[in-house]
Amino acid sequence: MGKELLLEIGTEEIPAAFLPKALKDMEEIVRKELAANRIRHGEVRTMGTPRRLFLAAADVAERQEDQVIEKLGPARRVAFDEQGNPSRAALGFAKGQGLDISALETIATEKGEYLCARKKINGEATESLLPAILTKVITGIPFRKSMRWSDLEFRFARPIHWLLALFDGRIVPFRIGNIESGSASRGHRFMSPASFPVDSLAEYLAKTRDHFVIVDPVERKKIIREETQKAAESAGGRVFHHEELLETVTFLTEYPTVVCGSFDREYLELPREVLITTMISHQKYFPVLDENGALLPFFLTVNNTLAHDPAVVRRGNERVIRARLADARFFFEEDRKIPLDRRVEDLKKVIFHTLLGTSYEKVVRFRKLAGWIADRIDPVLGARVERAATLAKADLDTQMVGEFAELQGVMGREYALLAGEDSVVAKAIYEHYLPTAAGGELPETDAGAIVSIADKMDTICAFFGVDLIPTGTADPYALRRQAIGVINIILRKRYPLPVDGLIEESLAVLDPLLKRAAADAKADVLEFFRGRFENQLISQGHPYDVVAAVLATGLQDFVRAEEKILAMETFKSHVDFQPLAIAFKRVVNIIRDFQNGAVDPSLFAGPEEKDLHEVFIQIRQTVLVHIAGGDYHAALIEMARLRKPVDAFFETVLVMAEDKRVRFNRLSLLKEIADLFHGIADFSRIVTEG
Repeated sequence: MGKELLLEIGTEEIPAAFLPKALKDMEEIVRKELAANRIRHGEVRTMGTPRRLFLAAADVAERQEDQVIEKLGPARRVAFDEQGNPSRAALGFAKGQGLDISALETIATEKGEYLCARKKINGEATESLLPAILTKVITGIPFRKSMRWSDLEFRFARPIHWLLALFDGRIVPFRIGNIESGSASRGHRFMSPASFPVDSLAEYLAKTRDHFVIVDPVERKKIIREETQKAAESAGGRVFHHEELLETVTFLTEYPTVVCGSFDREYLELPREVLITTMISHQKYFPVLDENGALLPFFLTVNNTLAHDPAVVRRGNERVIRARLADARFFFEEDRKIPLDRRVEDLKKVIFHTLLGTSYEKVVRFRKLAGWIADRIDPVLGARVERAATLAKADLDTQMVGEFAELQGVMGREYALLAGEDSVVAKAIYEHYLPTAAGGELPETDAGAIVSIADKMDTICAFFGVDLIPTGTADPYALRRQAIGVINIILRKRYPLPVDGLIEESLAVLDPLLKRAAADAKADVLEFFRGRFENQLISQGHPYDVVAAVLATGLQDFVRAEEKILAMETFKSHVDFQPLAIAFKRVVNIIRDFQNGAVDPSLFAGPEEKDLHEVFIQIRQTVLVHIAGGDYHAALIEMARLRKPVDAFFETVLVMAEDKRVRFNRLSLLKEIADLFHGIADFSRIVTEG
């Protein structure tokens, strides 16, 4: 049975956002390093708080596994002469390996028999390897930001104050910066800051708890969830569940306790999102709801200490939230003095980007693009779409959004409603920012969806047009997220929008600002969308070869492309699918670089090519009708009728005939068949069994 390995990195408070990934990376690194050193082990656990990253590995082997190294030498035919005496090559190889010539073996390879030196390397004691391994674990944890301290060259998320490193209860000696490893941990910074020795995982968990530290984040999260619910119930409500906030406060605390506070009921007159944003985003408080989901004048704060007098903590937090809400009410009342539509002109003072003009100019651009989209989706929406686009960015000029940037769109909706704007227009102002994150909420209304697509397309095409294109490591304007947003909105709404047309129209509106040829920008934007669409489809579980086959025919329409992929997935189970795909690959290989020509039936020499042509003529119109109507599965089933005549054609017909006219005619027939299939997918990209 193996031994227990413990590692704790004690630090100053690490930002909560860094910790989940750091713990995951820490586990991956130790697994990788133990495997690289041939050290068997059992379960690896990582836990942590703002002041410590902790790792425990169970059943770690006391020694490396032995290793046998094989090295090939010269071929046997040159290693020995006819009498079996070793040649200079064989003797030199043996000497180089530190072996007697008699210890060499002969092994058979694909190239013949060769001399082989086998050497067994006995595994070293794990204890002797751990200093280097644990040093690599600590220095290998990647943080989005790291720092240096004192006069040290070493970098970490925050300064390290202690290191606990034990193997089978004994200290693993090593040094990081100016810190020597030891056998002691430390308690809560305020409630029990003293250090204490440990010699096992069980003792570590017990003693840290005695010193007011709950190391396991899963346990802390459970405590917070249960205690906030109890506190909310005591106030006559329930917790407003917010997983991101729960994750954050879990990693802000070592010993979480919950206190319930209140604020004046009059603040409930503010828009709901203002209250929620103030509590969650700015104060890390959990709101409290009544049974109908309405906000109550209470909040729940998670503290990192066990307060001697909870009333003092409550009053302190109430003073803070009162001041924040008073500011919010002041901003709200001041903003209402100026109607939203009067703020549009003030956007002329707001720079969108130095190369792309003001926010007002951006509004003018995407309003025009939104009108173009509305004409193709539902012209009746035109007036509402135009009004929503006009007002979409007006709240950027408000004090509320200036203070609470997260409320852009939200305040636009609220101020629009207060000004008497159409409710559809008001909702579209809010929805045009959606989705705000991957997998986030999408616009419900068509007006909101159209303005959202227009705004995002303008941003993407604008930055591509001035040659500010995302790279593999940098996307400062979040163009990938906006492209995925456009794709998901179109798919959700099933809008039949031509992708190239959408890009062309956006670039046409942007034309005076473009720093490169519109055709080049269009090609890059189209490829950018294709890449995002392909990645999304594959991540959703669609077969990569089917996705590649459909997108290889061009990306004309997101909805139609998705429907083709679904039809191809279903058709894959058809008995004729595999042989048809194999035959199509052969067709593509033969007609590569061949230009279209007219088929002349009078040049057919045998029944097989006549039959193939006749079946093709019979199904072509039906297939085209199905494709035009979007019934791709029916089109594929009809295409399957070509399987047998195609097979018969290839079995008996020599496509590359000596007679140029016959050869040209047969290539023309195959090209027409390939073009028909290409209306759905490039079958040559399908992975086949044959």
